[in-house]
Amino acid sequence: MFEKILNPIFAPLLKLGYFWSILLISFILTLIITLVYKYATDQTLMKKLKTEMKTFQAEMKKFKDNPSKVMAHQKKIMSKNMEYMKHSLKPTLFTFIPIIIVFGWLNAHLTYLPIQADSQFQVLANFKEGTFGNITLEVLPELTFLSNHTQTIDGNKAVWSLKGQTGDYQLKFSFGNREFQKDLIISSDNYALPDTVVKDSDLTKLSINNQRVKPFGSISIFGWKPGWLGTYIIFSLIFSFGLRKLLNIS
Repeated sequence: MFEKILNPIFAPLLKLGYFWSILLISFILTLIITLVYKYATDQTLMKKLKTEMKTFQAEMKKFKDNPSKVMAHQKKIMSKNMEYMKHSLKPTLFTFIPIIIVFGWLNAHLTYLPIQADSQFQVLANFKEGTFGNITLEVLPELTFLSNHTQTIDGNKAVWSLKGQTGDYQLKFSFGNREFQKDLIISSDNYALPDTVVKDSDLTKLSINNQRVKPFGSISIFGWKPGWLGTYIIFSLIFSFGLRKLLNIS
């Protein structure tokens, strides 16, 4: 249901590339959250509370050799901070559910690279330690197999290489006396979740080798290459700081 609402809003941005689309989405969402915060809180009261807390903190330093007065000021600061937090939570009630819905859309479109038409990809079946035998894969509608339909389990896994045209497919795995299914999407802008965990079987997981999206490409931050969520958090923190300063928000 939400896909039909969010696709026309966010899907066109994906054509800009992952980095720029996440940057723009981060700015839009941060701007909305910031404006909601500004107008859903009493900014005069919020600024007053912050000023009072700073005043108490400054006074604490004067009485650092007097533990009783330090404790008294700490209690006042905690009281003011609790009141500040209570008022700060009000805007969250308006934005929490919409943001969760948008995050669900982002997770479904920005976590992995889609499998493109006519590009080779792999399907993997993972097994418990010591499992042996054969497993057969069939696809509806048919795809081009670049390996045999039936694979022998080797090193606790079986691997198939395939390619095909744009469309929605169903993978059917036959192992032992059971059949297991997994969805596959070949598309320029969408994908099925790559991993499916299997319970109560020697077969433990079915996977499609979609690569994870790395918006910064080969650039790493102290060895960390953030995905869409990490990139969103970085951008949103920067935008939030700038917008709060610009809009004089406490």
